[in-house]
Amino acid sequence: MAGKVGKFLFKLRRTIFGDPPPQVAVLPLYGVIAAGGRFKQSVNLAGFADRIDEAFSTSGLSAVALLINSPGGSPVQSALITKRIRDLAAEKHIPVLAFAEDVAASGGYMLALAGDEIYANESSLIGSIGVVSSGFGFTEAIAKIGVERRLYTAGESKAMLDSFSEEKEEDVARLREMQNEIHEHFKKMVRDRRGKRLKGLRGKIFSGEVFTGHEAVKLGLIDDLGDLREVLRNRFGEKVKFQVLGEKKSRFGSLLGLKQRGDIKVGLTGGMADLPHAVISAVEERLFWNRFGL
Repeated sequence: MAGKVGKFLFKLRRTIFGDPPPQVAVLPLYGVIAAGGRFKQSVNLAGFADRIDEAFSTSGLSAVALLINSPGGSPVQSALITKRIRDLAAEKHIPVLAFAEDVAASGGYMLALAGDEIYANESSLIGSIGVVSSGFGFTEAIAKIGVERRLYTAGESKAMLDSFSEEKEEDVARLREMQNEIHEHFKKMVRDRRGKRLKGLRGKIFSGEVFTGHEAVKLGLIDDLGDLREVLRNRFGEKVKFQVLGEKKSRFGSLLGLKQRGDIKVGLTGGMADLPHAVISAVEERLFWNRFGL
């Protein structure tokens, strides 16, 4: 009985007020992709799971739009977020459209693969389908200042590529094996999601090179040029409504002077103790963006 009453009221509302405007949930994915609170503004599944669920629970939902501005980061977190979005899209039969802003590179492009269609600005930086590892070697430096390195392990590979030990060829070879395996996973995801839309030479596409939005269209890495408002108005009409999902701010935390950083709260109690971590994180985060001149 209740179901019949609900259907009647819904039909009555449509008769009086007309069809409700299409609703699009907009999910911004901004920042370096990293687990925990490693960076000031980072993207990870733990921090975004609720927002992803909320996006697909929007009333009268016509589509979910991803706004991506990320230079990449953790391949694991990128894959986890992409999978969560694809699982919900399939479960609820909701189309997903991805929009790249300044950059959707490496893990940022992996996030874009969650979209059934991908759009970008002609000057956006797209791609960087590869794997990178970096570090420093300090063996000569510590020798010059008279520091003796003492390292004890159980397991011959436990200290592989230790920055204060001599680099071993077998350790570098093992790292390359792991990089190649992760790269193959990434390439498979691109092939599975983009399929026959890929038009360029695979050697070029999967070289780790980054492309402008204009080049990415030609290579089939994205579907077309365009911004969110333009594309979705053309698709759903001028009356389409956008619900932008953002980080919920704790009113109680604000009153105490707490600031949110990833999933770690940094308050007044940390003081100077947080400074070294903050400086290192800021430099590391800056390096991610600098790779793309941003």
